[in-house]
Amino acid sequence: MQHYHYIFTGTGLAALLTVREMVQHPFYRDKKILLLDADAKKTNDRTWCFWDEKKQFENIQHKAWEAAVFADAGFERRFAMAPYTYRMIRGLDFYAAVFEELHQNPNLTFIQEKVVDFQELGNHCLVKTENQSFTSNYIFNSIFNPERLMAQKKFPLVHQHFVGWFVQTETPVFTPDCATFMDFSVPQKGNTRFMYVLPTSEKEALLEYTLFSANLLPREEYESEIKAYLERLGITAYTITETEQGNIPMTCYPFWKHNSERILHIGSAGGWTKASTGYTFKNALKKSKALVNFLPQNNDLRKFHKINRFWFYDLLLIDILYQKNEVGSSIFASMFRRGKVATIFKFLDEETTFLEDLNIILRCPKTLFIKALIRRLF
Repeated sequence: MQHYHYIFTGTGLAALLTVREMVQHPFYRDKKILLLDADAKKTNDRTWCFWDEKKQFENIQHKAWEAAVFADAGFERRFAMAPYTYRMIRGLDFYAAVFEELHQNPNLTFIQEKVVDFQELGNHCLVKTENQSFTSNYIFNSIFNPERLMAQKKFPLVHQHFVGWFVQTETPVFTPDCATFMDFSVPQKGNTRFMYVLPTSEKEALLEYTLFSANLLPREEYESEIKAYLERLGITAYTITETEQGNIPMTCYPFWKHNSERILHIGSAGGWTKASTGYTFKNALKKSKALVNFLPQNNDLRKFHKINRFWFYDLLLIDILYQKNEVGSSIFASMFRRGKVATIFKFLDEETTFLEDLNIILRCPKTLFIKALIRRLF
């Protein structure tokens, strides 16, 4: 039975970012690492976007924007992203670039098999696939299992669910240097609904109809809303070149409580998605760097996760969106209506001071958050 220092069950975003950081760190030069996944990652299965001021992954970005628009039924605000740039990375480009980089390392082994079980056995771990078994010192699991989340009521789950169309128009209609970050002017229908538009040229764009809500919709409802939005933009002649559909869990459920001394859940399985926004790429990038720096100093994975005040902010927002889903647009609009947008992105990155937090929080509907706080405390 082959033994490894680290086994990654699943090779999604969190796993690949973590391994990429490992191979650049001297501590891991003699460590044997196994990556297991049934999926070869040969398709463009998703699109990631994130704001960034460090030019990270600039070499594989599909498109970047220096300006964006936020809109609600009552106002529209165009703003410069500086000091940030809003970047789009297509999943296939990310997988190809990272796998090419990792395959050059002789200490890495990739096996395309489905993981059926893993467990901690005293001073080592055991991982079973459909065909064989492996042992390791540690396991990093990114295979999401919703059963524990769905079996409890203390921490509600709000889905960020969407359908996206990549469209090509016959005439120039899009503004390629400006992304539509959130457009809440679409009918809310008792939910938190918005359109997300990422133009890649004057004739091409990704349009995503997105909801933050507890329940999903039939696919045709997302698509009818995209059609209506295109008509509102005056677009009647277009071709759909590609589609995508996704569902990102937004929850403050304490996934880390299922970590053990030698098993750490990462990615969505570990709560690495930013609960209040559903953004994953930037959060996973920061968490992966922190994990790689943590391991040389610690041998108990239960000590990795730390709760901060931003988790509590997210908890209150998710509670509100779950209880009164129709108020979401008013909360986000209160944040973006005035003030420095750069500070909002800094806040969402969990990098603001407490005074900067207060400046943003006090612009939000106070009664909603006071009631949510009272429900949590009592």
